[in-house]
Amino acid sequence: MWNAESLGREQIREFLKSSQGIELAGCGRNEKYSWVEDVLKAQNYGKLSKGERGVVRAYVEKVTGMSTSQTTRLIRAFLDHGVVKTAPYQRHRFRTQYTPEDIALLAEVDRAHERLSGPATRRILQREYAQYGNKQYERLAKISVAHLYNLRASARYRNQAAVFEPTRPTAVAIGERRRPDPHGRPGFLRVDTVHQGDWDGAKGVYHINAVDTVTQWQVVGCTSKISEVYLLPVLEAVLAQFPFTVLGFTSTTARNTSIIEWRKC
Repeated sequence: MWNAESLGREQIREFLKSSQGIELAGCGRNEKYSWVEDVLKAQNYGKLSKGERGVVRAYVEKVTGMSTSQTTRLIRAFLDHGVVKTAPYQRHRFRTQYTPEDIALLAEVDRAHERLSGPATRRILQREYAQYGNKQYERLAKISVAHLYNLRASARYRNQAAVFEPTRPTAVAIGERRRPDPHGRPGFLRVDTVHQGDWDGAKGVYHINAVDTVTQWQVVGCTSKISEVYLLPVLEAVLAQFPFTVLGFTSTTARNTSIIEWRKC
């Protein structure tokens, strides 16, 4: 409809009678409120009688699709202020007790004391204000331990208290490929494995050669297969033949050679 807000009251009555099965709706809230304001102004709503107001009210509800309570609220706003407009959303905000300067001061205290526990830090803040008279600690001196942790979890605190350190290389030699360093002591062995070779399709044996690094004492063993079941008894027999305590050995054929501690009972 064109100029729907400027219809006369008789035209409005005819519209309400002839459109009982029609449901109309506006585009958006701002458009609806603006149209309602135009209708109330055009009809001079404040000077209408009670019956005429009911006709205009029903007309507004029909065209906009709003409920009776919402229409009543908009009409009341028009009568009180002369306009119909949306109320801006106002989020409730609590008053900020601790300022950005307080958070920066807390970060400075934590850096100086290597970030102690909450109760210990709170005690430091209280002493700074009560015992040493430092006025900048006045608000922090009253902070609770729980809220102290809340401030530590804030983004502002993390930005000021973050300390970045480069990755430190580990000093533990894990899987390091190196020869033993006996320092002149016997008991450090070098173990090597030699395959004898196959003969007429038959699998040959493996020779286990163990040599002491310092004394060159040598013991040779033999096994049919390189596996734990076959190799362990041979190694035990080889190590038992050395006249000194075996402190460690290294295998030059292992995939990841490492120094292995082996002590005789």
